[in-house]
Amino acid sequence: MFVFMKKLLIICISIISFTSCTEDDLNKIIAGSGLTNEEIIEGLKSALSVGTDTSVTILNKLDGYYKDDVVKIILPDDAKAIYDNISKVPGGSILLEETIKSLNRAAEDAAIEAKPIFINAITGISISDGLSILNGTDTAATVYLKDKTFSPLYSAFQPKIDASLSKELIGGISANSTYNNLVSAYNTASLNGLLFPKITTNSLSSHVTNKALIGLFIKVAEEEKAIRTDPLARVNDILKKVFAK
Repeated sequence: MFVFMKKLLIICISIISFTSCTEDDLNKIIAGSGLTNEEIIEGLKSALSVGTDTSVTILNKLDGYYKDDVVKIILPDDAKAIYDNISKVPGGSILLEETIKSLNRAAEDAAIEAKPIFINAITGISISDGLSILNGTDTAATVYLKDKTFSPLYSAFQPKIDASLSKELIGGISANSTYNNLVSAYNTASLNGLLFPKITTNSLSSHVTNKALIGLFIKVAEEEKAIRTDPLARVNDILKKVFAK
């Protein structure tokens, strides 16, 4: 029955400008699905809460970012010349990999700090178009959350990343120190830009914060898709009710 109502809703929305499909008609479709608007919104928020909680747990572990090619953090764009010339730097390849590892370790270390930030964001957002999100793509709720909260999440998460970048994580060396050592070794080998482009950047905060959050949202999207498609991923009653097919 729900599948029929879902298809009817999509058809109704797609032709609403050309027919007499009214708001009352849409409300009847909601009623026919057995769900209230409040239940739909509760289900969407629950899906996002479960998704963010699971995603943070996955990424907060050792190698959560580093061993996942989809979310792995690499050097900032303004340091990309290092990749092209790293073979010319004594011990450069090893130093480069240690630097990349340290960036990901910082993101993994900070990831746990995103959990309360996400929960506050999810609790605070107003989902006025719950039905269209429910009947949207497999990641529609995640897209909605990202659109509504990325900027404030970034502002709240960046201090956590800053702290992790400065923290001694690998052999008593911080990610900032490792990156600065790489840039210094590279610039020395380049004779300060005479042989190949000099790197002048030293700031990692914005880059790692942005990439870390993008990685988190990628994982949240994966969890939302699982909730929509796999009954075993619906871990509470409201998810089972709202996402039942």
